[in-house]
Amino acid sequence: MFVEPSLNSRRQSERKGQIEVICGSMFSGKTEELIRRLNRARLAKLKVEIFKPSVDRRYHESDVVSHNENSIRSTPVNFAGDILLLSGDCDVVGIDETQFFDEEIVRIVQILANQGKRVILAGLDMDFEGKPFEPMPRLMAIAEYVTKVHAICMKCGDLAAFSHRLTEAKEKVVLGEKESYEARCRKCFFEDKK
Repeated sequence: MFVEPSLNSRRQSERKGQIEVICGSMFSGKTEELIRRLNRARLAKLKVEIFKPSVDRRYHESDVVSHNENSIRSTPVNFAGDILLLSGDCDVVGIDETQFFDEEIVRIVQILANQGKRVILAGLDMDFEGKPFEPMPRLMAIAEYVTKVHAICMKCGDLAAFSHRLTEAKEKVVLGEKESYEARCRKCFFEDKK
């Protein structure tokens, strides 16, 4: 006797994993786009799990929140490996502020995609000095889809791809918002570096 598989078991056996990276500067809408894609996955009745690094508590201790104050429930994690342990049997894994994870995130994301999960990552592609912000470049290299979003330059109004730090701090990671960073176009970013 043939028993028709349920929609969920059919989905799991038919799923093909993939990696999607949403990158850009501060204030470019990366988190907004991540939230939009995750909400659409939920509308499609897919099981979604969302993670963020526990160090990012700027807007909310656990939720992923965009600069426009849109939010989605998430699980803060200390290590990339925690994502693998907590993602379970979900269809879609969302990860915000991916640049704050160490290199282990690259291996974890590949494992998740190889399990048939759709993995959607958002993060800064460059640091405050305009240098590639690891591990994002490695994730972009292994992704099936890369979307680069742009902000508006706060000096001239052109499209901005750089995050200009307004403080004198020299550490690579300094959590902050509009009081600490501005989006800049290439010309305005490098003029301020002279």
